[in-house]
Amino acid sequence: MRGFSRTGGPSTPAPVGLAAAANGAHTLLDVMRGLSGCVIETVERGKTIFFPGDPAERVYLLRRGAVRLSRVYESGEEITVALLRENSLFGVLSLLTGQRSDRFYHAVAFTRVELVAAPAGSVRRAIEQDSSVGLLLLQGLSSRILQTETMIETLTHRDMSSRLVSFLLVLCRDFGVPGSEGITIDLRLSHQAIAEAIGSTRVTITRLLGDLRQSGLVQIDRKKITVFDPVALAKRFS
Repeated sequence: MRGFSRTGGPSTPAPVGLAAAANGAHTLLDVMRGLSGCVIETVERGKTIFFPGDPAERVYLLRRGAVRLSRVYESGEEITVALLRENSLFGVLSLLTGQRSDRFYHAVAFTRVELVAAPAGSVRRAIEQDSSVGLLLLQGLSSRILQTETMIETLTHRDMSSRLVSFLLVLCRDFGVPGSEGITIDLRLSHQAIAEAIGSTRVTITRLLGDLRQSGLVQIDRKKITVFDPVALAKRFS
């Protein structure tokens, strides 16, 4: 079981074929909702959306929450390649190859998430019938690639302190909510979840976050982290 819970049945297909999905649509969400076979699903935190090797049969748009994409190596090591935010597109490998393919990544709900999922075949036919659909998908995919590049850059830091700081700054950018005290990361993050995301251990993350808190750089309240001054945090560990 993957932890899915459907909150709605299949969307009503576009009345004049798949090309109608893009007629008057202004966002990728509009297009996805107009596709034949589209469903809305919820996945609880920590549950798998798809495993490496699973058939790439559906394309996903993240509506709420955060999704962790990771690569699992033969040694058993699992490396985070992206932490996706709302309105991110993923699961598009079959569209790139033009045929039914296997999943390359492990996708897990980093928080409780809401997804819009559409059959890959429906998405592919929509692209063939209306080039504007392909442009929207390309824009969504470009955002996803940038997130992957940012995460890879974060994980190149050999020093775990620098890696943690880099990760916190990425979270501030993608999930940060400005407030009177600084930037609050709008995710409830356990030390274990952070450790898994950056290839560390819970004990190490607990110690390092404690150091940052004692230095007056962060505040942690009910698993929500507030960075008082991202610039100061970045300079300290640059």
